[in-house]
Amino acid sequence: MTTQSEQRGDVAALVPAAGMGLRLGPGAPKALRDLAGEPLLVHAVRRLRQAPSVGCVVVAVPPGAIEDVRAMLGPEVLLVEGGATRQDSVALALAAVPGQYKIILVHDAARALTPPAVVERVAEAVRAGAPAVIPVLPVVDTIKQVDASELVTATVDRAVLRAVQTPQGFDRQTLVSAHDQADDALTDDAGLVEQMGVAVLTVPGDELAMKITRPLDLRIAEALL
Repeated sequence: MTTQSEQRGDVAALVPAAGMGLRLGPGAPKALRDLAGEPLLVHAVRRLRQAPSVGCVVVAVPPGAIEDVRAMLGPEVLLVEGGATRQDSVALALAAVPGQYKIILVHDAARALTPPAVVERVAEAVRAGAPAVIPVLPVVDTIKQVDASELVTATVDRAVLRAVQTPQGFDRQTLVSAHDQADDALTDDAGLVEQMGVAVLTVPGDELAMKITRPLDLRIAEALL
């Protein structure tokens, strides 16, 4: 029987951080924007590494930024240049993961305050046999479906809806196969897995794992810190 101490460090976490994040306004790439004196990426990687399961972190960075990011994160984090899309960046980071890691997490740098407990919940569910796992929160707003004219066509039952967060977790071969077979550019790795007909398990997320995409989100995150 595998003990908890033997399970520590068996997970590789990928962080695609090459996007510009235009909704945050002009300036540095989103992952390198300042939050309370440090880049979002630094906050995100720090919390990943605080999770006992994470033994390897691979970050896909903007072209030409490897040396700058290495100065921020230190030599323990593996860095690769990202691609033109998030999907490309995840694939490049995945290819750089050492062979011993069979559980892969994919995490957004924009979810810089994600608690290590969420990371552990996802990792444990994959370790227990789920091929794909996502952290989620119940949807609290009323959701309306609209047509091209912005007229309401239906009210969606929010009881069956969930808001998806990261990190998303995968059996390594499942994620590799999903990227090999992908024919659509999706922003969600679980979506690629769903296209293969693989079941995706949900686990509880956390409100602190909010996605920082707008200037207001930065101010909220600073207040939470």
